[in-house]
Formats: sequence, C-alpha cells, structure tokens
Amino acid sequence: MDLKSMAIQMLMQKMGGGDEGAMGSALSSLLGGGGGDSDLDIGGLVGKLTGGDMGGALQSWLGDGDNEAVSAEQVTSALGADQVAEFASKLGIGQDEAAGGLSDLIPNLIDQNSSGGDLLGGLAGMAGKLFK
Repeated sequence: MDLKSMAIQMLMQKMGGGDEGAMGSALSSLLGGGGGDSDLDIGGLVGKLTGGDMGGALQSWLGDGDNEAVSAEQVTSALGADQVAEFASKLGIGQDEAAGGLSDLIPNLIDQNSSGGDLLGGLAGMAGKLFK
C-alpha cells in the first residue's frame, strides 16, 4: 500500500468513513502530494514539523518507542490555520474536527513509515540529519 492510500485509510477510520477521493485530494493538497495520485511528501511534512514545539514529539514518531501525542492546536500551528481550514473545507467538516483527525493521523503515518529515526522509502538518513 502506498503512503497516500495508507493515509486515506487511517483518516477514513478516524473520521468514521467519508469520500475516499475527497480525502485523497485534501491530503495531497495539505501534505504536498501535488493534488494528484502521487504519494504524499512525508519528508516535506517532517520538515514542517521540525520547528516549533513539536520536535520532541516528532522524534518519538520517528523512533521505535511509544509515540508522543500532539494536540489539534499544535498541528494547526505547524501546518498553518489557513491550510487546515482549506483541508476541512474540502472534506465538509469543521476545522476543529479536521485538526483533531490530523493530530491522530500524522503521528501514526510518520511512525508507520519510519524505523530507528529514519524515514523509509528512499528518505533514510534524512530524519537523523534534522536532529544533529
């Protein structure tokens, strides 16, 4: 399963269903997949999250231990309120619901696509360099 399909399935599970095509388009717009059928840009997502108050949480998702939780507010701050609002609008849900879904989705998505501090899928080593 590619990264985008994985993210869609995780989000659909969190939201209790929904339009798979709309979720894919919304995720691509938000997470850098270009709006098409390509995988999401997980490296770009990690880059967005390295600043601010999410660095410690991000390290926990990249590592092999337990994942640190983040709030909907932290996700909104890291991704940008306008971006989260646009994501919510594409899904026809409220911004708070969208941010809450993303606060569950993003840690799991990064965790399942990393091991030992490295992102999988051709991005190995990038995450380790971000924290040196």
